[in-house]
Amino acid sequence: MNQSNLSQDNAFSPSGRFGRLSYLAWMFLSSIIGAIILGSLMSFFSDSFQADNFRLEDVSSYPIPAVIIFVAVYLLIIYFNFVFIIRRLHDRNHSGWLSLLILVPLVNLFFALYLLFAKGDAAANQFGPRRVTRGWEKVLGWIYILLVVFGVIAAMLIPSYQSYILNSQSTTIKE
Repeated sequence: MNQSNLSQDNAFSPSGRFGRLSYLAWMFLSSIIGAIILGSLMSFFSDSFQADNFRLEDVSSYPIPAVIIFVAVYLLIIYFNFVFIIRRLHDRNHSGWLSLLILVPLVNLFFALYLLFAKGDAAANQFGPRRVTRGWEKVLGWIYILLVVFGVIAAMLIPSYQSYILNSQSTTIKE
């Protein structure tokens, strides 16, 4: 495809398109940045956010600046995730309003799978030309895919391994 037909627009704007790997890369990046910011805030306000007393019911005892910053960071993450979903929908030539499906329980699971697996339009559509997937986006997108696959495998194998260990220990004790 001719490089002049490809878009190199701003990733933080809801207008434009995201291919599958760009979408995954930016979602992963927003998760990493959000975790770093929220982890840093929890560390900074560590007296208020200890694991043994961290309950939602006690939110009134948390420092007001911490709560405001937490809410602001979460809202920012949610906003950018919606922007990325809208851009992914634009790649499929769909309206960004469909992004609201991510808020519907159970439907959101199938909608997320659709966003991950549905191929975008190869040619220009009503939302613009195809966007260039940069090299770092490809790498980060594949890292995200591998982490999800290994996470699912680990989630299945760890309980099996734990039950195997418990069974072998109980067999050893009985002997």
